[in-house]
Amino acid sequence: MKQLFLLTVVLLLVSSCVEELIEKPDNLIPEDKMVLIIKEMAIVNAAKATNLSKLRENGVEPTSFIFAKFEIDSAQFVDSDRYYASKPLRYENMYKKVESDLEDQRLKLEAEKKVRDSLSVAEKSKKDIDIKKKDSVLSNVQK
Repeated sequence: MKQLFLLTVVLLLVSSCVEELIEKPDNLIPEDKMVLIIKEMAIVNAAKATNLSKLRENGVEPTSFIFAKFEIDSAQFVDSDRYYASKPLRYENMYKKVESDLEDQRLKLEAEKKVRDSLSVAEKSKKDIDIKKKDSVLSNVQK
């Protein structure tokens, strides 16, 4: 733990004393927008890993889709990514934000799924009760 703290302090000192490694590009994507783009890319990469055939069926090329959605091009993304990567602490914070946003989204989706599942169970049990009532009415009528 001490070594990690010492390493962090040394990195902070070195990064604060060093001149900029990469100049700020003219077309730099703002940090908050860059976080959204990285988050979308993570989601799309997960979708590609699990269901690439569906994306192909619908004619979706994931990277082009994201660039079009955020009205950027690949060169602008690469320049911005390279610039932010040259600032490790800032870049790390961006990725922590992405991770936090994805976790929040996951929890929200799980909660929605629980609600849908409970509604489905309630609907099924209502149908089962209706069927039992009909069966008991029919058996009483037949007696």
